[in-house]
Amino acid sequence: MSSFDYDLFVIGGGSGGVRGARVAASLGKKVAIAEEYRYGGTCVIRGCVPKKLFVYASQYHEHFEDAAGFGWTVGASSFDWKKLVAAKDAEIERLEGLYKKGLSNANAEILETRAELVDAHTIRLVKTGQTVTAKTILIATGGRPNPHAALPGHELCISSNEAFHLEELPKSIVIAGGGYIAVEFANIFHGLGVETTLIYRGAEILSRFDQDLRRGLHEAMVAKGIRILCHDVLEKVSEAEGGLAVETLKNGTLHVGAVLLALGRDPNTAGLGLEAAGVKMNERGAIVVDEYSRTSVANIYALGDVTDRVQLTPVAIHEAMCFIETEYKNNPSKPDHDLIATAVFSQPEIGTVGLSEEEAARRYKELEVYRAQFRPLKATLSGRAERMLMKLIVDAESRKVVGAHILGHDAGEMAQILGITLKAGCTKDDFDRTMALHPTAAEELVTMYAPSYRIRNGERV
Repeated sequence: MSSFDYDLFVIGGGSGGVRGARVAASLGKKVAIAEEYRYGGTCVIRGCVPKKLFVYASQYHEHFEDAAGFGWTVGASSFDWKKLVAAKDAEIERLEGLYKKGLSNANAEILETRAELVDAHTIRLVKTGQTVTAKTILIATGGRPNPHAALPGHELCISSNEAFHLEELPKSIVIAGGGYIAVEFANIFHGLGVETTLIYRGAEILSRFDQDLRRGLHEAMVAKGIRILCHDVLEKVSEAEGGLAVETLKNGTLHVGAVLLALGRDPNTAGLGLEAAGVKMNERGAIVVDEYSRTSVANIYALGDVTDRVQLTPVAIHEAMCFIETEYKNNPSKPDHDLIATAVFSQPEIGTVGLSEEEAARRYKELEVYRAQFRPLKATLSGRAERMLMKLIVDAESRKVVGAHILGHDAGEMAQILGITLKAGCTKDDFDRTMALHPTAAEELVTMYAPSYRIRNGERV
């Protein structure tokens, strides 16, 4: 008989922690899981899911405009922020219930409390002060928005967390940051009628993405009416009549209704008792793990954003399943972080998998780049001036497609399918042999027969 209270104790009720707890419990292990806020984690409660719902909401004004080109007469429209927030809250509550139901059906014990480590096998439940023990501990506490505490007036700003719960929609907003969270919220707020300014210290938004996608999205956002100020930073935020005053380094003082800081996320490790348990962290406070998600303490694992590997919900779930295989099925499994399809739910949308042109040029001696830019069929009648961009990066020697990038409607959906083909190691010849499905935007992916240009030894030819 085990000398521990639990076979597995999971700290963190996000997608990764819930998956690990639920599957372990379904295997007959005695499992408890603790969450201090709400089950579902960042993704479900205040991340991907509510964000995508807000993206849908923000697109309707364009849908109404486009309808005229197709013969529809749409009457006067108005937007009710409070109705959107209430509908979103109802859906999030439903999803949280499903997460709890899955855990309960698997006989995992659900604890609604903060949990902190006392030592390598002991956990303190903060709500009651009780301590429990576990043979194995899994830490899946995710990340949190960086508050940018060095910014004077940072306490007057909001993060993506608060953006989902604003009492009123501001008339204007400044968003600091150039990553996908900043870009997505810039499009959301603009689409809902908010005068939007994006400020980013870098030369171009979305630093890790293919340069063509970055430029294309920037141009499209500016054409919509979003103000983008690159090479600039916020220096101070203060209260002013009717809102906030934002002092910038290069663009003077801006007067706005709200400021959203989207300046990265930090691993959620503060106060967890990791030092007491002997768990090592890196300079950013992320938990250091090996290839199997095991920490510096043999019986303690960590996964998801708290490890600062790849900050995506499906990655945390995949890491959880590898943990189950390693710990409970005698099948040591390393998470596979290669060729992960990624979407940015901007407007237009980005979908990408594999290497950017810049990354591939550093890795391969010679590349073939296939690039198509065109007006989508819907835009011919709607009158919208949008363009789609599709791009394939091919290793000239092996003919393998090493990168695929899309800017335009449903780019994320296409990227998910492309993820399978790149994962399977498909070559450009496989793409060429595939019959096109007409009329679709995606047919361009299999009808680009001649390279637009080549890159040899890092230089475009």
